Amino acid sequence: MYTEKNSDQGKTIGIYSYLTIIGTIIAMINNAEVKSPFASFHIRQALGLIVSFFALGYLVGYFDSWAVSMAFYIFFFILWIYGFAGAVQGQMNLIPILGPLFQKVFKTI
Repeated sequence: MYTEKNSDQGKTIGIYSYLTIIGTIIAMINNAEVKSPFASFHIRQALGLIVSFFALGYLVGYFDSWAVSMAFYIFFFILWIYGFAGAVQGQMNLIPILGPLFQKVFKTI
């Protein structure tokens, strides 16, 4: 049964998911027993951001330009802010560009 308490708990779990990889793991564990669609949505978005940040960051590390690195960090920071703000506001907005892919790849979460 989906009650107001579950809704608040889902929002809290969604917010936790954006707080580093440890927050995402804690959110996944907390969402395991009573699945909240809101929390699952934000866990998928946050996990996708983290995985793509490290995968692409490894490639960006080979560029010997501070401008490329700075643009990369700013890009991911803006995506993170967008996702985190959505979780805080209780909205299920896909992260631009990569959000639909994250929902598809991590659909089992």
